[in-house]
Amino acid sequence: MSDIGSYFDAEHPAFEDFYHENGQIYWYASDFIHWLGYREYSPTMQPINKAMSVCLSIPSIITADHFREEVRYLGRKPIKDFKLSRFACYLVSMNADVKKVQVAKAQVYFAAFTASFQEYVKSHEDMERVWLRKDISEGEKSLASTAKQAGVVRYDYFANKGYMGLYNMSIHKIRELKGIPGRETPLDYMGSEELGANIFRITQTNAKIKRENIRGQHDLEQAALQVGQTVRNAIRETGGTMPEDLPAEVHVKKIKSELKKTSKELNKADKKLIKKKKK
Repeated sequence: MSDIGSYFDAEHPAFEDFYHENGQIYWYASDFIHWLGYREYSPTMQPINKAMSVCLSIPSIITADHFREEVRYLGRKPIKDFKLSRFACYLVSMNADVKKVQVAKAQVYFAAFTASFQEYVKSHEDMERVWLRKDISEGEKSLASTAKQAGVVRYDYFANKGYMGLYNMSIHKIRELKGIPGRETPLDYMGSEELGANIFRITQTNAKIKRENIRGQHDLEQAALQVGQTVRNAIRETGGTMPEDLPAEVHVKKIKSELKKTSKELNKADKKLIKKKKK
């Protein structure tokens, strides 16, 4: 087997020699993870979980088509493995630790495939926005349910208080400051740092309401405001950038759209490879 450093070399990528084929081309996650420089494999490790989360958030893409579960024997030991499509390999590499030399090489290698049709997806940061946006949507749904059960009637007022606490300004002013059109949610234009602050604000507001059994519109609004202010103070104390000073990014749906296109293009590449093999 080739030296691990050569798996993603541009001129002679050994990665292309180790695919499996059963109607579709795939690579085993347990192999791929080692090629990226990780010593241990787990089906729940971060690069795989994040890659699957990104895949799940893209409309019309069936995650099971790209991450197909299989029990595989390594020696006598059965392990849960995944058959990864080329697109899945790309997502895993983009969500892996770029400080690893092999990961950096893999990202450059896959970038060569995507350069002709990707405008917005350039780095791990872009991928991170997609799965963080998915996490924050789930957090918002949970908070909305908790708040309404606790007596919130005007959820827009309640939500605005959370923004007031974290940004020291209303959601209307945030849109105005960052050039966000209409009544669109600022969340779709946030980078990963800003999304992270808002996830913390949302989850901690939810926890505070439950923990302190807060009831009624006014008291719930005050709780949202207080948690937002607490997160803002924590950012200031750690020397972070205030969220209102972070730039608006391209709408996250544009990244999802490009990832959907990427999936189709990489699938085309593998179909060509299968045809070439049959000739």
